[in-house]
Amino acid sequence: MLLDTPSLYFRAFYGIPESIKAPDGSPVNAVRGLIDMIATLVRRHSPAALAATMDADWRPAFRVAAIPTYKAHRVAHGDVEEVPEALVPQIAVINEVLDALGIARPESPGYEADDVIGTLTHQAEGAVEIVTGDRDLFQLVDDSRPVRVLYTARGIRNLQFVDEAFVTAKYGIPGRAYADFATLRGDPSDGLPGVPGVGEKTAAALITRFGSLDALLEALDSGLTEGFPAGSRNRLAAARDYLDAAPGVVEVASDAPLPAADLTLPDKPRDPEALVALADRYGLDSPLNRLLEALRS
Repeated sequence: MLLDTPSLYFRAFYGIPESIKAPDGSPVNAVRGLIDMIATLVRRHSPAALAATMDADWRPAFRVAAIPTYKAHRVAHGDVEEVPEALVPQIAVINEVLDALGIARPESPGYEADDVIGTLTHQAEGAVEIVTGDRDLFQLVDDSRPVRVLYTARGIRNLQFVDEAFVTAKYGIPGRAYADFATLRGDPSDGLPGVPGVGEKTAAALITRFGSLDALLEALDSGLTEGFPAGSRNRLAAARDYLDAAPGVVEVASDAPLPAADLTLPDKPRDPEALVALADRYGLDSPLNRLLEALRS
């Protein structure tokens, strides 16, 4: 099980009132929420291995070089992500809690958590479940292994199980073609413009007709006119430079450099004393006890 941890702690932060505070008055809503999310996932899915993946770089240079607008609207100052003030210190606490528990939190310099998930998925020999609220990771679903996404849009207790059939039913595209579809459609939430004038329906029609973005571009470059919805061929031609650059931004990496890590789910804390100190300092006794019970069962 691979957790898109930033997606989860943002969800916890916005889903749990900031009035949930530590004894010293500091907010811990995201910390408590994430701990309870992990406890629920462990209890319901019993993974043998688990990684709480992290962003070492939320806006990697290689993506910005390809598409300068990538996440540009989220920049607070310099190249720092705009994060709610009350969440910033909680991220460090989350890291400390995970380390004390012994839950691996892999990251890779210059890469996002998505890329860590893509790399670990590529390396995995068995079934993989990816827990995220980010549709970008739909591109990793693969029924043959299987790899599926547990999508949190409706909450951690009401997960949507995303496999190839889900992708096909939702978007009208081949089940493993989400990245190509997303490249054409774009994603304003990530600052990806897509092809102007090509919306979701046209993008789906194009990918279904040609099978992949590579095949679509080959048809476009060859001068083929058949199979293109009305007006779309000219729009694609006008966006040719974007279509060359965008796949390297949209596609998650499968080769991010990662140090060796033990992803075995711990049945007891790695550092009990540190965990007790964190529980006392931040008032985390109840959620940590729930998680420890789930880990032992």
